[in-house]
Amino acid sequence: MLRIEHLTKIYGEKKAVDDLTIRIAPGEIYGFIGHNGAGKTTTLKSCVGILRFEQGDIFINGISIKSDPLGCKRQIAYIPDNPDIYDYMTGIQYLNFIADIFGVPADVRKERIHRYAETFGILKNLDQGIVEYSHGMKQKLVLISAWIHEPKLILMDEPFVGLDPKAAYQMKEMMREFCDRGNAIFFSTHVLEVAEKLCDKVAIIKDGRLVKSGTMEEVRGDASLEDVFLELEA
Repeated sequence: MLRIEHLTKIYGEKKAVDDLTIRIAPGEIYGFIGHNGAGKTTTLKSCVGILRFEQGDIFINGISIKSDPLGCKRQIAYIPDNPDIYDYMTGIQYLNFIADIFGVPADVRKERIHRYAETFGILKNLDQGIVEYSHGMKQKLVLISAWIHEPKLILMDEPFVGLDPKAAYQMKEMMREFCDRGNAIFFSTHVLEVAEKLCDKVAIIKDGRLVKSGTMEEVRGDASLEDVFLELEA
């Protein structure tokens, strides 16, 4: 589903990502862990075509992000680490805008918007201006927008930040159900307990380089994921 092959991204003289290779199969929830500045956001932005990179390539369903970025973007959804969305729109206008971009039919989008907005408890707020939304409400809105066109791959940068406990639970349920249908998720998180319980596989990155990856059992062994992470970060 997602193949990151020898990705290298350089800022000035610093290698933000250094020869990174990760492969994510259909059906997998794949966690991406590292300290601030380790290269997680740079990797995710490279995967979705926001950043150009110096070496390597990234493939989504066998399509190169370099040679066919639009072909890749049609199959993915991306949730950045901060929900900076159009404040001059209402919630429903924003969701219809995203649905228009991906060509979601009117009857299909109506059902999905209603279902996901009800799940996250913001159905009654969709006619409000986004400028009135709290951070958590904006986060819920962008999560709905990621699911609305049923992509094959969802990439998320710290998706649980700002979510209340109920919304975080619903989010985890949605992620598992999404991947059980043969799709895949690649997401960064600092919430190691969530990653440990939710992820099928995990990768730990330090100073731009992959230091450990594999199934949760392979990575943590007899220890906790937190213990492994702290040991590798020492």
